Amino acid sequence: MATGISKTFWAKEAASVETFLPDDFYPVWSNRSDHSNRLFYGENLSVLRDLVADESIREKVSLIYIDPPYSTNTIFQTRQQEDAYTDLLQGDDYVSFMGDRLQLMRELLSEEGSIFVHLDANMVFHVKVLMDDIFGRGNFRGMITRQKCRPKNYTKKTFGNISDYILYYSKSVNPIWNRPLAEWTDEKMLKEYQCVDEKGRRYKKVPIHAPGVRNGSTGTEWRGMMPPPGKHWQYTPEKLDEFDARGEIYWSANGNPRRKVYWDANGGIPIQDIWLDCIDAANQNTVITGYPTEKNPLILKRIIEASSNEGDLVLDCFAGSGTTLTVASELGRRWIGVDCSETAIRTILNRFKYGSKPMGDYVQKSSKKNADLFDGLYGGSVNPKRNSNGHNVINNFSFYIPTGLESSFDDVLENLITSINDSALSSELQAPKAL
Repeated sequence: MATGISKTFWAKEAASVETFLPDDFYPVWSNRSDHSNRLFYGENLSVLRDLVADESIREKVSLIYIDPPYSTNTIFQTRQQEDAYTDLLQGDDYVSFMGDRLQLMRELLSEEGSIFVHLDANMVFHVKVLMDDIFGRGNFRGMITRQKCRPKNYTKKTFGNISDYILYYSKSVNPIWNRPLAEWTDEKMLKEYQCVDEKGRRYKKVPIHAPGVRNGSTGTEWRGMMPPPGKHWQYTPEKLDEFDARGEIYWSANGNPRRKVYWDANGGIPIQDIWLDCIDAANQNTVITGYPTEKNPLILKRIIEASSNEGDLVLDCFAGSGTTLTVASELGRRWIGVDCSETAIRTILNRFKYGSKPMGDYVQKSSKKNADLFDGLYGGSVNPKRNSNGHNVINNFSFYIPTGLESSFDDVLENLITSINDSALSSELQAPKAL
């Protein structure tokens, strides 16, 4: 999650990503059983252009989630003080960087598709103006405020910075939407549903009228009474009769009707746009990969379940630690991931091998150049479904690198081929193309 500009993939000191834009990508790994999951090691602008040109993908993506650079003017490092990626673009350069990519992402979205862009306060409002222009102000669905960390004791003359933001846009007025619900706690249930009927069912009483005058049937008389002044019935008189026939209207001693809403008919608590339960991991007992900007998987679970269905295609072109790709796989979605950071790609592949188990800092360079990138990923000791810790293993994907960079992966390919030859899965896996 959140990768900016790699210092190892492109120019060592350049903040620009335009120094090299490969036109084609070379498959070095593919699982025969499923070509729909794709991981690209490359600059995402080039990959997005290639995907837009692919008729099987253009306008087929149901959901895009990205956690792009935040314009922090920072070089992010691992705990070994090695550079993972840079976030150096500022001002107009940053807006141009994002605009070029968002235009292409819109072309990839289906008519029912949605995009979520995760940012902090530095650039969220700049990007919102940009997205209003690209996706249309009418397709702005909301902005989620997420608590990202525990409260801080700042010495600065300002409030503690514990939040970041997720902009949510759809491509059309009718996006996929599976309303996310949180589970009830006993405390909240007892507080909100205080009444109990003769069958022992808990319910609450709610008004059957709402503000505003209506001239239709909801503004007419029901059971000998009109709506209160300046209000209208929330339901037609016929619907109110149905509620009453089922015993779902509560009549007070003075004849004031209210609707009974039963707790057991409610699937959960509708989730609002302030998320306090998705704080990022703060220590190695809870982080999964150790990547500098690794995000809480609950964020992705909630977004993917809300704005896609099983079998749909999900895109993350700032893949970082691979949270989007991993959660999408766990939820039965297809995915495309892109990252230009060698550190990020290594992190993602280790995550695919070990699943969701917190496993310490995998964001580190090998003493052998790239040789451990696939080390043991598909060895005979690894089950194709779950590893020895019982966590899901992801092996149904294709991996691509830019044409012209094949030689830099010689050691990786040699190790990968060895793993395939030694694996009980060799009949299911396709060896990489000859260089």
